[in-house]
Amino acid sequence: MKRFVLLFLLLTTFSFAQGDNWIKIGEKSVAFKNEKDKVTLTGNERTVDKIKLKCVQGTVQIKSIKIVMENGKSKTYDAKGIGVLTNGTSSIPYDVPDKNDKIKHLELEYDSKGSMVTNKRAKVEIWGKKDKDKS
Repeated sequence: MKRFVLLFLLLTTFSFAQGDNWIKIGEKSVAFKNEKDKVTLTGNERTVDKIKLKCVQGTVQIKSIKIVMENGKSKTYDAKGIGVLTNGTSSIPYDVPDKNDKIKHLELEYDSKGSMVTNKRAKVEIWGKKDKDKS
């Protein structure tokens, strides 16, 4: 039980510690089912060192995150350890495979919680961050 509380506090801290270095680089509305989606990022700010996911509506359980770069490099993270994201909570930051290249897209495997009748579709934002020592 203590571990669960500690994990919850850590995840909650990440959701409030967004700061001005994080920029929104994409978003995805997710269906009420177990699914795998490709998310194409928006804007020119796709050269980042880290990404994180933030749930801004509904509830979603992220199962895996694959970051695919423009040059073809990719990295898959097993995101089952973050548990369920609810409105206002964020995942831990994930390192991108090549910090000198732009992210081409993300592949998210998830399970949205709730039902169409009682809840709105879950909405997840993708945030990116450059390390402070880089310009």
